[in-house]
Parts: sequence; structure tokens; C-alpha cells
Amino acid sequence: MSIETTVTRAWQRQAIWLWLLLPISWLYGLITMLRRQAYKIGLLSSYRAPIPIMVIGNISVGGSGKTPLIIALANELQSRGVKVGVISRGYGGDTSQMPALVNVGSLPNIVGDEPCLIVSMTGAAMAVCPNRQQAVTTLLDAYPDLQLIIADDGLQHYALQRDIEWIVVDAARGFGNEQLLPTGFLREPMSRLEGANVIYHEKLETEAIYNNKDSLPLANRLTMHLAPDKLQHLWQPAPTDSKVNINTPRQGSRVHAVSGIGYPQRFFDTLGSIGFEVIGHPYPDHYDFSLAELLQYRDYPIVITSKDAVKIRALLVEYTSKQALNDEYKELVSRLWVLPVTAVLSDSCYDNLDEQLKILGIQSDPDISMKTT
Repeated sequence: MSIETTVTRAWQRQAIWLWLLLPISWLYGLITMLRRQAYKIGLLSSYRAPIPIMVIGNISVGGSGKTPLIIALANELQSRGVKVGVISRGYGGDTSQMPALVNVGSLPNIVGDEPCLIVSMTGAAMAVCPNRQQAVTTLLDAYPDLQLIIADDGLQHYALQRDIEWIVVDAARGFGNEQLLPTGFLREPMSRLEGANVIYHEKLETEAIYNNKDSLPLANRLTMHLAPDKLQHLWQPAPTDSKVNINTPRQGSRVHAVSGIGYPQRFFDTLGSIGFEVIGHPYPDHYDFSLAELLQYRDYPIVITSKDAVKIRALLVEYTSKQALNDEYKELVSRLWVLPVTAVLSDSCYDNLDEQLKILGIQSDPDISMKTT
């Protein structure tokens, strides 16, 4: 078990030994506060992009649902005729090849797994680089007519000025022991939420969502939830060997749930709530799987997240470009399934977005939007 996985599990159960790290958290908090103040008073320089920037981030470590939210926002804005682009640090990619534009043919080991997923789901213009200014300039050089840029996970990147901030809070996880790293899983103190646009990622009755995700009423506040879609087979074309059976896993059946996301338990809980008997296998966020590693999960279907699917598909493309799948890998591929999820936002989120776009002078037509309520 990795150190990351060990600490993450300790955060989840609020292990007592974490309090031994409190002096480190105090130091971390002091450095964080001084750094933010240095940007605020101009001791450290920050970059103002020529078009508005909307930052989607969180104050905690681990998955909060940012990527599905960005996908939903990008699709919504494009449906309204707004020319929107996305930037990201490209975590897990090759920084020596950045800044880089992302397209549907980009590889996750070059630009990162989340950027590949975002572009495949939205078709939006996107650039990646740890230096967000370089990402912005690269994107605008290629797409000078953009009206808005969404910055993925740039909340603490104060070198980039922003016009809108949406902070995603995972209501199911909460704030743990409410301590900063490493005693707790907070990147910034909870006071950072005061006066901010906070989107509460809530857990709803996912079985009802699974059957009819468009019919559920949402509270009149800034909330979102992730609605699971139908399982999809990972690999197309599927193996055609007559010895290989490809049957969609049925509710009530046992599955291996393999996940390398920030908060794997949410994925396991979602699968369980829609009727599967889950054998959970958590891995660190952005984990680089190998095909051989997946062979250990036998006897039952393997269900993965869309983010992990990006990397595993890339492995299969690379493998099959050099040689045909052998019988062992054919059998593995026949059992690989993906559970896509869609971020469903409350009406108040869209109302808030409308107001913010109006203030920025960005023309949008909400009447032709694709809101999901």
C-alpha cells in the first residue's frame, strides 16, 4: 500500500495519530497565508488574462467532482453559443512537452488523464501547463476568439488572476477533522469559503437517478450531484473470439471496482447503490495502471471510472498496434466496463452562472441551454 493511500485512509477515519502532525499543519497554514497575502498586496506578481477566467477548484485534497462539473459547464456554455476554452496543469503528463494543446488524439501520458477526458466529452479548446499563464497564452494563440477560459483546479494558483471562482465541496466527505495538511485534508482553511461561490456536491438516491436521472427535483441552492449512466464496454471493437462471452453486468451481480481517482469510495458507493455487489480496489489518484496488473482481478467483471478508462484504452491502443491480443488479454478485455457519470447542477447554479456572465459582458442565451434539472 502506498503512503498516499495510507494517509488518505487515515484522513477518512480521522485517525488519532494524525494529530502528531499538527505542528507541520501550523507551518503549512502560515506559509499558505503569507503566500496569499503576498499576491494580494503585489509582492508576488500575478497574470491577468485578456479574457475572463473562471476557476473551478476545492480547498481539500482528493476528488470532489470537479472534472464532471467542468465537463457539464463547458457543454452548457457551448450550447449557449459561448466560446469557452479550458486550461489545466496537466497532472500526470510530460511537463517537458508543455505547454501543449489537447485534442481527441492526445495521450494521457503526455497531457494528463483528466484533460483527455474533458476534451473527449466536450470537444472544447484546451491547453495544459503547470504555468497557467503559458497555458492561457498557448490556448489564445490557437483560439483567439475565445470568450471565457475555465481553469481546472487552479484555486490555489494565485499567480493567475480570476474573475469567477467556484469552490466544490464534497458534502458526503465533509471537512474531516477540519485541519490543514497533513493533519487533515484541507489545502486552505475553511474561512476560504466565506463569501465564495460554493457548490455542494451532494449524494442523492442514486438508484432513482440511475433509472430516471432527469426527473429529480433539486433544492434551490448551489448544489450538484453525479448521475451514473449505463455501463459501457471499455474496448471497441470487442474481441470476436467465440470463446469470449461479453455480457453486460447485471444489477445484483458481483464486480471488481478498480479506481485510481481522488476519492475511490464514492465510486464504490455509487456502484453499490445501483445494485452491484462491489469488491473495491482503491489506487492512488492518477494511478498508472498496466494491463498485466489488471489480470489479477479474475472471475468477475471489472468496472472502472471514465478517468481511468482514458489511460487503460491508451494502453490497449499501444498494445494492439504492436501485436494481437492473446487469449488471456482477450478474456480480460471482455470483462472491462466503464461507469460514466454526469454532473447534474441545480437551477440556482445556472442562475448564478447567468449573473456572473452578465457582469463580465459575455453574451449567453439561456433559452437554448441544455440544463438538467
